[in-house]
Amino acid sequence: MRAFNAELSKLFSLPGIWLAFLIGAFAPAVIAALVITQQKAEIIATGLSEAGYDGLGFGVQGVIILGVLAVSSEYLTESSESGGGQQITTSLTVVSSRLHFLLAKAGAVTVISILLCMVAIMTTVSATHLILGEYAPAFEWSRLIGVVCYWTFTALLAFGITVLTKNGMIPLAVLIINSSVVSFSVLLSKVTKLAFYLPDRAGIDMFMSMSDTPFTGSFFDRFHTPFTGGLVMFAWVAVFFIVAAIVFHRRDVAS
Repeated sequence: MRAFNAELSKLFSLPGIWLAFLIGAFAPAVIAALVITQQKAEIIATGLSEAGYDGLGFGVQGVIILGVLAVSSEYLTESSESGGGQQITTSLTVVSSRLHFLLAKAGAVTVISILLCMVAIMTTVSATHLILGEYAPAFEWSRLIGVVCYWTFTALLAFGITVLTKNGMIPLAVLIINSSVVSFSVLLSKVTKLAFYLPDRAGIDMFMSMSDTPFTGSFFDRFHTPFTGGLVMFAWVAVFFIVAAIVFHRRDVAS
């Protein structure tokens, strides 16, 4: 428990974490508001139930930054006044078990991701009701739980990938581009149905079925049930974490 509390404290001490909070809390609401404003008449006419969820689906950059920062901050070289070492050396001196260290850090990322997602849900629901008023769709608890799982699993994927790379730039760039600019799973789905088993694509099925949406077309037709989509994404998270734990256990920290 002390290791978990220490990891929470370290995360909140990082300057970049506040950027993650800001983006995570408000980017989904902004995205949802832009889409709803553009398609307001059509949404009101059709009673589209997906309004607002698109923002929550594409607005996960905050937890991506969170997952990456949690690991990459350990490998930053400290100032010469502090000895010029890395935080990871101190962390493993305090927590001798590398597995316990990873679990504590992953637990801290999970808790903060859940809390940040709940804030994002509140801001997105508020924005949706502000624009659509009485025509705003009802947000179902089962789908909102899917959103929380999607955000949490995304943060943990970013976490696991960064453990493997020891560098935040590569996973940060790839994951943010994939979630906001162009989805690699969408592109690959034109070639093979195996793309529907990629984590981001399967995770979307936990809360969205956008086959009839006016702003996304058929790229996001539901392929999995929400439960199956969650299992597929969880399996990816588990595999990445296991591989990351094995690599981290065998790696020379100083290398």
